[in-house]
Amino acid sequence: MSINYIYPPYEVVRDFNKCINCKICVKQCANEVHTFDEKKGIMLADDTKCVNCHRCVATCPTRALKIVKSDNTYKENANWSAESMKEIYRQAESGGVLLSSMGNPQPLPVYWDKILINASQVTNPSIDPLREPMETTVFLGSKPDKIVRDENGKIVDNLLPQLKLSTPIMFSAMSYGSISYNAHAALAKAAEKLGIFYNTGEGGLHEDFYQYGKNTIVQVASGRFGVYKDYLEAGECIEIKIGQGAKPGIGGHLPGAKIVGDISKTRMIPVGSDAISPAPHHDIYSIEDLRQLVYSLKEATGYKKPVAVKVAAVHNVAAVASGIARSGADIIVIDGFRGGTGAAPTRIRDNVGIPIELALASVDKRLRDEGIRGNVSLVVGGSIRNSADVVKAIALGADACYIATAALMAMGCHLCRSCHLGKCNWGIATQVPELVKRLDPEIGCNRLVNLVTAWTHEIKEMMGGMGINSIEALKGNRLMLRGVGLNSKELDILGIKHAGE
Repeated sequence: MSINYIYPPYEVVRDFNKCINCKICVKQCANEVHTFDEKKGIMLADDTKCVNCHRCVATCPTRALKIVKSDNTYKENANWSAESMKEIYRQAESGGVLLSSMGNPQPLPVYWDKILINASQVTNPSIDPLREPMETTVFLGSKPDKIVRDENGKIVDNLLPQLKLSTPIMFSAMSYGSISYNAHAALAKAAEKLGIFYNTGEGGLHEDFYQYGKNTIVQVASGRFGVYKDYLEAGECIEIKIGQGAKPGIGGHLPGAKIVGDISKTRMIPVGSDAISPAPHHDIYSIEDLRQLVYSLKEATGYKKPVAVKVAAVHNVAAVASGIARSGADIIVIDGFRGGTGAAPTRIRDNVGIPIELALASVDKRLRDEGIRGNVSLVVGGSIRNSADVVKAIALGADACYIATAALMAMGCHLCRSCHLGKCNWGIATQVPELVKRLDPEIGCNRLVNLVTAWTHEIKEMMGGMGINSIEALKGNRLMLRGVGLNSKELDILGIKHAGE
């Protein structure tokens, strides 16, 4: 029916003077956009199937293709945008919940871009990182309140288990099933080479990746998929996932179509069954309950590993973090509302949660005010886009940052936001064997290593410009930050002054 027709958001433009009918675009597009008309002897494109992944553009040998945004419009209305209208038409037709992938794309404030970094000039000379030592090593875990000595005056080692990172960057949780085997392999290999950590996500750990245990964080989520003693002992840290930035307050869902082969074995659920994570952990309804799980996991692993707790950035996150710090957890992970995911209800992704910048600042302040900041390390994620974001996050109080979308982009993701369809043309968010092969784990690993190496160089340059030679000296140093275009309340929450002050 015509009432259901929605004009495609993107159009495939083909230069027939360059097109040689090689049909590579047909083979490369998992969405079946391109076809060859035998009678007319020309290539055709079905724009309605295009997700703007740019696979055809990248692989066309004659550069005959480009994807453009459709100029089809509805009558202008400041209240009813074209996207709002299309969403109503879709739901009126299907009666279903709208799903979206990756992070929140709405034009909401990005506070990283409204924070500037200070630089040294004369009174506090800058440091040249090419000629002088610059320390980017970070230790994550609970730190003792004071130095303790024995009767002979020797320092007593009362340091709890720590994670040692060569640089304050880690690969965030992305489960096997939501991303491919090859993507997981690339993340694990890169973490090992870089001396950092990658997170398994809530889908368990494939037996092939136990060899990377020294650089692995294993996650325990509400569904408990793949969780057993060997899994807990395989990693260097255990992360309890309470929530995530893209969908605070709700659980997860990996469709049964993706529960195949090794994914079924790794998650310990039948082939073809939906992997549904409940919204709450059914054994956690208070901080006391959380404390019991924290210590159960520590007991199960002989108190040899730090335990992290991951929560979404929400309005009362500072109070929540205070409780987590008192639960015995060693690391608090906060995920902002711009965080990506394989699939989330669109309404929740775009309307629930708060920016990571404000959440981080309020949590760091609350823990300092209560005198318990040293009890835990803070790790933040949710659209960390570059090295400057990392530096600003640390200056606001973070110990380290998680990256996920940036890591996927390093492996080839073009942010087409159609992960939930399972037809990722770049071999990342798919379980289709022919598509998975498109991502070479070694190439993916090298690109991830290059990205983090480049960011680390830039972090050193920025620290040097500030006259700071270590991450520890940068942490919580808000005097090195200034705001632009922020109101007094925003500056107060961030704990920084306006530019010019």
